[in-house]
Amino acid sequence: MSWNLSYRLARLSSWPGTLAFRLTAGYALAGLVMVIIATASLYLVLVAELEKSTDLFLSDKVNVLRTMLRDRPNDWDNLREEVELESAARQYEQFYIRLLDDQKTPLMMTPGMTELLDLQQFASDAQTQSKRAFPMTGKNGRVFRVTTAAVPVGSPPTQTDTIQIAIDVSQKEALLARYRRWFWTILAGSLVIFPLVGYQIARQGIRPVQEIATTAQHISSTNLRERILPEGYPTELASLAGTFNQMLDRLEESFERISRFSADIAHDLRTPVNNIRGEAEVALARARSVEEYRDVLGSCLEETVRLSNLISDLLFLARAESPLGHLHWARVDVGELLSSVREYYEGAAEEGGISLTTANGDKPVIAELDRMLLQRAVGNLVANAVAHTPPGGSVVLRANTETDSVLIEVSDTGVGIPPEALPRVFDRFFRVDQSRSQASGGTGLGLAIVQSIMVLHNGNAEISSQPGHGTRVTLRMPMATAR
Repeated sequence: MSWNLSYRLARLSSWPGTLAFRLTAGYALAGLVMVIIATASLYLVLVAELEKSTDLFLSDKVNVLRTMLRDRPNDWDNLREEVELESAARQYEQFYIRLLDDQKTPLMMTPGMTELLDLQQFASDAQTQSKRAFPMTGKNGRVFRVTTAAVPVGSPPTQTDTIQIAIDVSQKEALLARYRRWFWTILAGSLVIFPLVGYQIARQGIRPVQEIATTAQHISSTNLRERILPEGYPTELASLAGTFNQMLDRLEESFERISRFSADIAHDLRTPVNNIRGEAEVALARARSVEEYRDVLGSCLEETVRLSNLISDLLFLARAESPLGHLHWARVDVGELLSSVREYYEGAAEEGGISLTTANGDKPVIAELDRMLLQRAVGNLVANAVAHTPPGGSVVLRANTETDSVLIEVSDTGVGIPPEALPRVFDRFFRVDQSRSQASGGTGLGLAIVQSIMVLHNGNAEISSQPGHGTRVTLRMPMATAR
């Protein structure tokens, strides 16, 4: 599965459906959209501003003529200068004016206006257009912006004349045409540049992903020491690399534990089997008496019992790792449970000259738990304490509450545990004293089972010890365990 994942990640930039292609397409499309929006917006603003400036000029001319016809209707010289002569002095954006009386008879007109504009069309378009100023194409194809206005003559008015004004906007149209050509040139260049730039950005962006894929490709069950160096990565990919490294750390630790676990199982299973085989071979080497055969069978029975207990403990640990909710929950008086455990081990404690007592408070401690499992956990602790406490020592069982938690303590005055061994006492098959554990029949699974039972109860086991002064194990779990 890891090989398949790394293979797919390694090919991210090699086919159109890859992340690199999608990023490139996204960058290019986003860039093109931004260019189109920006240039189109600027073009529309430019068109609007040019039309506005032209309309303001036309409106200004209309106002000038309206004022002259109202205040000085008989000043024909000034009117003729305004209508016929001023436009001739302009090189660009020349304008043309025609003045009509109330009978639509031309009174005066800018020279050349009839050659450039269809005046009949001018008059008809002016009647149909709702806007005061509108575009019109001249006879030679040049573009004009025209307007018409009715103005009163004299003060008070004696008649109403009509003013027709046209201004040549060919230069502005040429400017807009050049702008459109530049727009299409920029757009064509963007079609080439944006995909190239986007592809380079995408390649740089997915480079850490490809490195992660390469690292994953080198990982196997025999090579779990590969790690990703997240220095220089973006924050998101650095977090991904850190998570990937943490996953590898957990896998490496799990594989090492499985390897040690397998070796310990092989060793602990081999020892009783070899003992049984040795006893049987010695017994069969020559004829034996009934008593000798009985001793051999008794020794073999002890080894098989030890082997059966070991297998039972291993099966329990295997089920504890995947409990699937098979716990029998019930409200249990923890003090009464400790008293029952004390009674069970009291005979063994007296035989070893050890004081075994409970120190429960006046108030009962009630918790929701699996009675059989907790009884087994406390029993394992008491058995360890009795086994490692010399004659004259004591073992005390206590039950307390702390906020919403239940605390069970098993303390002894035994030989204690060295500080360097404390971190590993809950590991499977770990023995502080190998020779003593073998002699007493211990498998090194007792504390591992205790910790597994606590995990099933959403709790944990803690241990503290001083060599020569004793050991204390505390079981901590919620008072009302979530099922």
